Amino acid sequence: MTFISDIILRNFRSYTEAGLHGLASSFVVLTGPNGAGKTNILEAISLLSPGKGMRNADLPDLQSRKTSDPWTISAKVTTQFGPIQVGTSKDPQKNKRIVHIQGEQAKSQTLLSEYFSCLWLTPQMDRLFIDASSARRRFLDRMVFSFDGGHAGRITRYENALVQRSKLLKDGNANPVWLDSLETQMAESGVAVAAARNDFVERLQKVCDRRPSENFPRAALTLKGFLEEGLRKDKALEIEIRFKSELKSRRDEDALTGGSVIGAHRTDFDVTYAAKNMPAHDCSTGEQKALLIGIVLAHADLINAEHGAPPLLLLDEVAAHLDPARRHALYDLLSHIGGQVWMTGTEPEIFAGVPENSSFFDICAEKITEK
Repeated sequence: MTFISDIILRNFRSYTEAGLHGLASSFVVLTGPNGAGKTNILEAISLLSPGKGMRNADLPDLQSRKTSDPWTISAKVTTQFGPIQVGTSKDPQKNKRIVHIQGEQAKSQTLLSEYFSCLWLTPQMDRLFIDASSARRRFLDRMVFSFDGGHAGRITRYENALVQRSKLLKDGNANPVWLDSLETQMAESGVAVAAARNDFVERLQKVCDRRPSENFPRAALTLKGFLEEGLRKDKALEIEIRFKSELKSRRDEDALTGGSVIGAHRTDFDVTYAAKNMPAHDCSTGEQKALLIGIVLAHADLINAEHGAPPLLLLDEVAAHLDPARRHALYDLLSHIGGQVWMTGTEPEIFAGVPENSSFFDICAEKITEK
C-alpha cells in the first residue's frame, strides 16, 4: 500500500510554507471555507505524479505571488518497498519541472509512476459529459497512462507529427516525400494510441460490470473514432494503411481546415447510463456526478487488481454534492478499496461517516490546524 505520511509545500500557490505530518494511511480530510487553500494542497499532491496535475496548470501559475523563490513540494511516501522521499519543484534557471526521488534528480517525470499512482475528481470535471470531446479524451488518456507508461510518449509523437504536417499543408508546396513520412508516423503512433485505449476501456468495462450499481450507476463505455472503431474489426496493419491513405487523400481539405479531419485526436470517450440506456450528456446533473464517481472508483479497483496496490484518491468537494445515502455508500466503497483518500469540504458534518482512524485538518487563511 502506498500513502503519503508527510508533505511540505514551499512558495506554492497561496502557501509560503505549509506542512502536514503523521498522516493516516486511510482518509485525510481537509475542511475550511472556500478560498482557504484546500484545493492547493490536493494539486500539490497531484504533481507528485507525472503530468501537469489536477488543474493542468502552467508552471508560472503555481508560483506564490509573495516571493520569487521557486516553489517546491516534498513528501515522504510509504510504499510496499519501504519509505521513499519524493519531490518536485520549478527549475530556477529554466521554465521546467524537476523531479527528485531519494535525493537524486530523476531523468523523467514518468519515473514517478513507478512509485506513485494518483487519481482525482474536481468540481471542474462535473461538466465532463457535456463539454467538448477533448476533455473526455484527456480524461481517458490519463487513465490509460496509469497502466501503460509509454502511452504519453506515443501521443506526443502523434501530435508532433500532426502539427508538422498541418504547418506544411498550410504553408503550401510541401515536399510530398516529407508529408508521406509524417503521415506514416501519424499512422503508426496513432494506431498504437488507439490500441492502448481500446485495451484499457475493455478492461475498465469489465470492472464496471462487476461493481454494485445501487448508488453509483453502471456505465457502458465506448470509444468513437476512426482508429478505435477500425481496430475492433480489422488488424492494426490494415488500419495503418487505411489511415495513411485517408490522410493523403484529405491533404487539400486539411490544408484549409487545419489539423486532420480524422485521427487519434478526434476520438470521443462515450459514456452511457447502462440501466436506462441513456447517454451521459442527457442524464441529470446528479446522475452524471454518480456516473463519474463510479468510473473513477472502477479505475481505482482496476489499478488495485493490476498493480497489487490501490492508488491515492484526491476528491475535491465531492461529498458535499451527494445525498446522505450516496455519501455513506461512497465512504464504504473507498474504505473497501483501501488506499489513502484525500477529501475536501466546507462543512465538517458531511464527513461524519469517515473512519475514526483518519486525519482531519482545518484550513483557514492558509493556516493548517490538525483536529
